[in-house]
Amino acid sequence: MPVNMAGCTTDCVEKPISICFQKFGRFVGTYPWWFFISPLFISAVLGSGFYFLEDREANDTEDQFTPVNGPAKLERQFVQQNFPQNDSVFSNQRLYTDGVYASFIAVSRSSNILTDAAFQEIVTLDRKVKELNVSMDHEVLTFEGLCARRYKKCIPNKILDIYKYYGNMLETTELTFPFVRFGFSYIFLGYSVGGVNINSSVIKSAKAVRLFYFLKEDNRSRTDLWLNEFLKVFPSNLSLNFIKVTHSTSLSRQVEFEANTKDVIPLFSITYVIAIFVCFSRFDCVRNKAWVATFGVFSSGLAVLSSFGMMLHIGVPFVMTVANSPFLILGKT
Repeated sequence: MPVNMAGCTTDCVEKPISICFQKFGRFVGTYPWWFFISPLFISAVLGSGFYFLEDREANDTEDQFTPVNGPAKLERQFVQQNFPQNDSVFSNQRLYTDGVYASFIAVSRSSNILTDAAFQEIVTLDRKVKELNVSMDHEVLTFEGLCARRYKKCIPNKILDIYKYYGNMLETTELTFPFVRFGFSYIFLGYSVGGVNINSSVIKSAKAVRLFYFLKEDNRSRTDLWLNEFLKVFPSNLSLNFIKVTHSTSLSRQVEFEANTKDVIPLFSITYVIAIFVCFSRFDCVRNKAWVATFGVFSSGLAVLSSFGMMLHIGVPFVMTVANSPFLILGKT
């Protein structure tokens, strides 16, 4: 109610707004179907932007969770410019990123993995990796065609070269650690052999062997396709009696991030179904306000559909973590 202060009124803002809402309410009451159909039509048009969802997804963890011009990125750019990689002479020590790779760690079921039986299974795994292929645009992508090279050869795992040389004599061969002389050069075993038990720099036993398969970085769409196939099929359908295997790739962190985000969505859905059921379980229809809650949730859904769809239409990247925001919006409804 307006308050008079020396002949002045304080409803100079409230009164015009009230009149506007009054006229708007009458207009809505006169033409209700326009205000029911128009939002649905507009939401449907804007929501068609979800057609571009797959092309607009931007889930790179580095881009999303690190500063745009952070010191680490600037320093890496300096390294890229001054210490560039040589694709014909690959060296993992010159990588300025994690690289593009697949790897696995073989752990012995016994006390020592440096046995002929264990290495026969490791060699089988190595062969399976190198035989893995996937099709892309009528082209077969193989490890041999995608691997990083040194002097026109794929980067080898030196520990396998040592086994192929010694064969079943490997267990009785004195291998020094961390460097072992092999041919005319020394090989650093600390990179590929773990859990070692040494005596006077000679390996008596080892628990695990790690192998890496580096790929070229010139075409990420091709290498990512091969790595995704690696994650799907490896090491399934393998009978291993002497070793246990864990595997990973340069995509593993990204894949786990996306999977965790998608796994949360069903939990949110269950939570809201339970919350709605509890709210509707009251016997007081006035306090329940079922229709108000229903249309409130419906309008929030249309708002999410319209806003997200419009952003996708104009080319804004879609981050997977945003998929949880509709539930946060509903929580405010």
